[in-house]
Amino acid sequence: MNYQDRTTRILVVIGLLLLLVGIVAAFFGPIEIYCFYLFSEGGRFHYEGFGFGSFMFGNIACQIIGYYVIAIVAIPLGYGHLKVRRWARPLAVTLLWSWLVVGVPLTIIGLLILVTAKDLSLTAVLIAIILLALAYFAIPGLLIRFYQSRNVRATFEAQDPTLHWLETRPIPILVLCTLYVFYIVVLHIPIFFNGAFPLFGVFFFDLPGMFLLDVSILCLVPLAWGTLRSRRWAWWGALGYFLLMTLSSMMTLFKSSYSDILAGMNFPPREMEFLGGLPIQGSHFALLIGIPLLATLGVIIWSRRYFVRADQALNG
Repeated sequence: MNYQDRTTRILVVIGLLLLLVGIVAAFFGPIEIYCFYLFSEGGRFHYEGFGFGSFMFGNIACQIIGYYVIAIVAIPLGYGHLKVRRWARPLAVTLLWSWLVVGVPLTIIGLLILVTAKDLSLTAVLIAIILLALAYFAIPGLLIRFYQSRNVRATFEAQDPTLHWLETRPIPILVLCTLYVFYIVVLHIPIFFNGAFPLFGVFFFDLPGMFLLDVSILCLVPLAWGTLRSRRWAWWGALGYFLLMTLSSMMTLFKSSYSDILAGMNFPPREMEFLGGLPIQGSHFALLIGIPLLATLGVIIWSRRYFVRADQALNG
């Protein structure tokens, strides 16, 4: 059919772009590790105090993690588009919706990392802002409409007649599971920053903070498993988990001053001097962290009917 032929060509183009992005990210991941040598003793950019626990060490580590995550996601998804595998369509829609939930802080953080880590002109920064804005909302919105169209669905089904298990799960369920995996990865990041963990008005650092991070990470594992199987206990558990996490994080960040947060991070003097001059308050962090947590709560509440139907089916 003609529309399938045209759609297949579009899918091939998307697949090639995804493969290119994934391969580039896989290339830069190991290369970025070289930055540790540049900042370590004897390196070109070394300064006193650089190492595990310093801001720049964590900054580099986050960039490396980002490169590897992009490669792990983009390369298989690119292959699925090139081969027109049915699992590629629900996976793409799931990732796009997940990006709309957590994309705001990631876009802002990406811009901050770009500005602080690279020597960019004002024109380059403005171009980066425009591109990041398009990457967050405009492009994902158009792609979601594309993947949910009748022509795209028919093309995948024609090229790959075998039903994949991903297609049997509702998109909100897949989105929630993806978000839980995302938070598992994100909760590892504060470990690089002295284990900072906000708990109902008080920041915990060092080993106590890392212990709380560890507990938070482990709690997400059964929630992800139960959610994938549409278990009602997983819905209630996720609702309680993210409600407590949201209240705890926002209460602590709104209450804490930027200087107090920095002091707990215990960065080297040179980094403290630089970071201390930034026009940031604890309320800014509260919004940065609170937006995706509140959006995740919204997805959990909206998806309740899928858990109810699954339990009814099991009991029936």
